[in-house]
Amino acid sequence: MADKEISLAVIKRLPKYYRNLAELMENRVERISSKELSERMQVTASQIRQDLNNFGGFGQQGYGYNVEYLYHEIGKILGLTRTYYMIIIGSGNLGQALANYTDFEKNGFVLKNMFDQNPELIGKKIRGIEILDAAKLTQYLKVHSVDIAAITIPKENAPEVALELVKGGVKAIWNFAPTDLHLPEGVKVENVHLADNLMRLSYSLKCEE
Repeated sequence: MADKEISLAVIKRLPKYYRNLAELMENRVERISSKELSERMQVTASQIRQDLNNFGGFGQQGYGYNVEYLYHEIGKILGLTRTYYMIIIGSGNLGQALANYTDFEKNGFVLKNMFDQNPELIGKKIRGIEILDAAKLTQYLKVHSVDIAAITIPKENAPEVALELVKGGVKAIWNFAPTDLHLPEGVKVENVHLADNLMRLSYSLKCEE
């Protein structure tokens, strides 16, 4: 499996499998067929089987999938068997909303600190997480290990801050700034454009007119 290139479309579906399986476990469902899972996820049963066959299959003919086993196996595929330390750059409304989302910790993403340049925010705590002075970010990265940094700042500041993070050893950036970041090879970037999602909804509504 290590030598097999998995398509981006499959990778993007894995978190949806993981989330749905978690809900099934909460409802005490022990096994599920690909047909039942397809109805829940709005993906064809054939697509589910193809996706999972990229990683070994996991199902048994006539039985379907063991929900708990598949949940843990997909967790391993997604790298959720370890702890990731996170920081948030930008402590406005969006940054605070991310900090208040407690499900991150359930999946091993531990938020350590937040940063901002607004004097009115520096020193405050969001769910016990302290907001530090953005001017101290470089020094902070010299002392603390950070796996992922979320950026929720204006687009004009994002590229410079992203490079500062990379120089400080951060290898993955979750970018909410309304601009695409282009960083050195080896740095993982997930660009999240909220306005793009609204535009896609607008297109869908227009098509129904």
